[in-house]
Amino acid sequence: MKRIFIFLFITAALRADTRIGNDMLQVEITNLDEALWMYHLSKSDFTQNIAPPVLEINGEPVTGLWTRIDKSQQMLYNGIIETTISGPVKGHGDVHLALKVRVSQDNPVVRFQYVLSSENGVELTKTAGADRIRYLGASLASFPRVTQVRLTEYDELVHCYLPAERVVEDRYFDNNLAVDGPILVAENDAYTFLMAYEHGSQLPDRYVEFQLDKSRDVVLNAGKGNYWGGQPIKGIATYETLWFDVAAVQGDKEAIAAQFRTHVLKYMSPNLTSREPYIFYNTWNYQERNQAWNGKPYLASMNLERMLKEIDIAHEMGIDVFVIDTGWYQKTGDWQVSLERFPDTLQTVRAKLDEYDMKLGLWFNAMAATSSDILQKNKDNIVRWNGDTWGPRAVWETEDSYPMCFVSSFWEDYADELIRLVDEVGVTYFKWDAIGQYGCNEPGHFHGDESATPQERSENYSFLLARYMGKVIDKLCAACPEAIVDFDITEGERAVGLQFLASGKYFIINNGPYYQSFDDLQYAPGGGMGANVFVWPGPARARLCREALNYDKWIPSVLFLTHYLPDDPLTSQYFNIGSLILGQNGIWGDLPSISEQGIQTFKETMDLYKQVKYDITSAPPVRKSRIGGVPEIHEKINPETGKGAVVLFFSYKSPWIKLADADFGGTFEYVTEHAVDQNLWTNENVDVNFDEHGRAHIKATFHGPEAKILFFGVNE
Repeated sequence: MKRIFIFLFITAALRADTRIGNDMLQVEITNLDEALWMYHLSKSDFTQNIAPPVLEINGEPVTGLWTRIDKSQQMLYNGIIETTISGPVKGHGDVHLALKVRVSQDNPVVRFQYVLSSENGVELTKTAGADRIRYLGASLASFPRVTQVRLTEYDELVHCYLPAERVVEDRYFDNNLAVDGPILVAENDAYTFLMAYEHGSQLPDRYVEFQLDKSRDVVLNAGKGNYWGGQPIKGIATYETLWFDVAAVQGDKEAIAAQFRTHVLKYMSPNLTSREPYIFYNTWNYQERNQAWNGKPYLASMNLERMLKEIDIAHEMGIDVFVIDTGWYQKTGDWQVSLERFPDTLQTVRAKLDEYDMKLGLWFNAMAATSSDILQKNKDNIVRWNGDTWGPRAVWETEDSYPMCFVSSFWEDYADELIRLVDEVGVTYFKWDAIGQYGCNEPGHFHGDESATPQERSENYSFLLARYMGKVIDKLCAACPEAIVDFDITEGERAVGLQFLASGKYFIINNGPYYQSFDDLQYAPGGGMGANVFVWPGPARARLCREALNYDKWIPSVLFLTHYLPDDPLTSQYFNIGSLILGQNGIWGDLPSISEQGIQTFKETMDLYKQVKYDITSAPPVRKSRIGGVPEIHEKINPETGKGAVVLFFSYKSPWIKLADADFGGTFEYVTEHAVDQNLWTNENVDVNFDEHGRAHIKATFHGPEAKILFFGVNE
């Protein structure tokens, strides 16, 4: 009895000193085997225990419980409070565990991370030959419905990553299966509970996984690559886990999706400019057209005269960020402006953009040219596989280059290069391309030394890549808070998940699928650009690009930049404008070839969009019909203001009737889910009335493939 009394006294003291929360939730430290801490939903009887981490240290499992604790707090961005609970681990006095908990002022998501340290030194081990970390655990016994939300379903027919929700059946628990995430959602008739891990898990690899149990317990385990056997923890060499998220709501899966979406938009990243709904233009599409259709080099149009002409038109169209794609540089790695193509080192471009209050973006990859200074400094940090280098090879008609390993000291030199360019040329938007998740097992980098096996080093490289990409971005944004880094995930085998979104955003669709994606061995039998299929104006490409909007339920669409085509005719322009305003916010093409009327159409609609862009960005999506359905209806109305947009697409067309000759369609009606601001703009053949609840009753008449755009809460 005396031992129990002392234990309860310690627990009570811990609880009294370590309550964290806001008006929506409370986190309470309990320091028990079954619950290191508890999540409590305010004004309810909902409580969820979160089991402590367990790690294999020096050959034995160590449970993350404290003998005593310290507490500190600091205010971060957007009103987030970070609380750190730390202390020595029970039975292992030289092992120190810190729990970092981040809570915002008005959101039920708790974001947390563990940090393990030791002064004298210990090792993370794998006595069974596999990763041995339990990050957290929870019981789902009171939740009869469980859903797995995946973010990395690569669909080859659209050549794009897509999300997927899959029901976790009872039989999965009965047979102790493991499932990946990164999000797991559990529902009963009163509450919904969410667990998530922030990583870029490329399927079918499972670096982290939810282990199910017959008792309906769920444990989040390391799968592979989370560390290497014998990885030291000593002094400044700590072990930081991934960041994790838990949340609960009184309501269903849709309610918790909306709250998690808000968390990702406002609270996950300190780099808030990455969430700004700017309109982007990128030069690449014309570079590709010029090469495929005109027989010119990719860099033929990469010159001062062409860029200034495009900037003038982009300004007229309402573009915020002008992105110069590959070829602006002399060589990779050092990233000096090409004097051949821009003799004034982009200074005239910079001045023109400043005049128009536009931002400059530039293309980058993670390579270093053979003659670059950064390569000479980082020869040991070239990507290598079993001692062999990948390359060198030419990069878009520039000097031969080697791929470099981000998970090495190279990351800091790379970040310094980007910071230098902020000062020298004024760039604030950085498009990252061609960074694959696989490929380096070189010892001596930060993903394993000689004591680790080549397999361990390669898996740890893949596991850590997105973290080190984030470190580059965070260092850049600390020096330049306006900076945005956009990671091109238009191909497979790239680190896609929540982890990168804690620092930057994604570029998700280039041209979409290739002819090879359809098992067509002939390249471009009917035209296209090389092997690309969807490159023409009209409804088809826009429909394909809208597939990425499937993320918008969980992850705001503003984080999935997609470029639509601004080409005439007006019918095609409305398809593309109606698509991009739903959050993907990009265009590319041959700007000088657009008609004056086409430029004016873009300008007018972008001016309207910008009046409600923050409402559209914050609004959870409401969609009727699947992408490409008849009709396909998107509602993006901010429930708090009634402002936003509704877009209706009628994409059906007969392959035997030219689009200009089409005269088939019909009238469709839709009533908005939310009440709307009645200051309204629409394009043609749309009638709107308002019901007694303030909802919009829309009647839209189509005479063939068309898009109807409605803005609510705007002044013309």
